[in-house]
Amino acid sequence: MTTINHAPCDAIRAELARNGFILRGGFNFVADEAVPEWRDGRPARSVLLVGQAGAAPWPYFLAWRQTQPTDIADPLDTWSRQVISKIADQFGARAVSPSDRPYLPFQQWAMRAEGLRPSPLGILMHPEYGLWHAYRGALLFQEEMAFEAAPKRNHLCDACIGKPCVKSCPVEAYSADGFAYERCLAHVRGGAGGACRSQGCLDRNACPYGIEYRYPASVQAFHMAAFAG
Repeated sequence: MTTINHAPCDAIRAELARNGFILRGGFNFVADEAVPEWRDGRPARSVLLVGQAGAAPWPYFLAWRQTQPTDIADPLDTWSRQVISKIADQFGARAVSPSDRPYLPFQQWAMRAEGLRPSPLGILMHPEYGLWHAYRGALLFQEEMAFEAAPKRNHLCDACIGKPCVKSCPVEAYSADGFAYERCLAHVRGGAGGACRSQGCLDRNACPYGIEYRYPASVQAFHMAAFAG
C-alpha cells in the first residue's frame, strides 16, 4: 500500500484494528479533478481508504449483528458505516462509503492508492491477498498528507496462464464480453445454484492467489445471499 507519513495514521490504524479493518493507502487530490466535499462543504484535500484483508472484520460484525433487529437492511454496510463514521469523528475527517449516492470512484481510488489492477472478474488483484479483500469506506481530510507514490506491482493475472477464474462457473458468467449479471443471478437463485449459494462464487474460489485469505464458506454464503436478494 501507499506509505503514509502522517502522525495520526498510527492512531487511526489502532482504532480500525479494533474491528478488523485496515488502512488501504491514500493520496492527495489534485486541483483539476472532481473532488468530494469535506464536512463543511469545502473540497477535501486527501483521502485514506479503509478496508479489510481476508475476513478479519467478520467476528466483530457478527457480535454487532446479534444486538440489532433481524430485519435491518444491508447490515454489513450499516455496521461498516457506523465504525468508520465514529473514527472519522474522532480524527476530524468525513466518512464516505462505496454505496453512497452519487457513487464515488472507489475502484479508481484503490488503483491509485495501492497500484492494483482488476482481475478478469473485475475484483482488484492484490499481490498478497489475491481476490480476498475489500474496501469498506474512506476518510476524507481537509489537509494534505505526505504520501509516497503507490508501488509499481507485477499484475499476477498476467502470469496466470490457465485463467481458472473464468473457467469454473457453470453458466460462464464471466468472459471477455464482461459479466453476465442476469445469467449469474438466475443460476444462483435456481435449483442448480446450491454450490454457489453455500460456497460462494466458483470462479472466484478457483483463483490460485491469496488462498490463505480466502473468506470462510459462511462469509461467502452471506455475500451470495445478499447478491441473490
